Amino acid sequence: MKGLSPAERQKLKGKAHKLEPVVNVGGDGLTPAVVAEIDRSLKSHELIKVRVNGDRPTRDAALREICRQTGAQAVQHIGKILVLFRENPGVK
Repeated sequence: MKGLSPAERQKLKGKAHKLEPVVNVGGDGLTPAVVAEIDRSLKSHELIKVRVNGDRPTRDAALREICRQTGAQAVQHIGKILVLFRENPGVK
């Protein structure tokens, strides 16, 4: 999987600005059910926001793990909000 170029990342940030988080990672952390829901959302939308509770190291670890398990790419991480992208040619 190729990484996002700075121009692609900037374009995706702009598109994500109006989005609301579609998945919330709560106190139980990154469970298989949460990862499955993120995967389903990426299949439907390509670009999603995920809200992750916890401290910065917890959120950083969750971002890495979500990307590893789903094949998504991190677009942005601001506070508790993660913006993820996974290309899906069937979505446009």
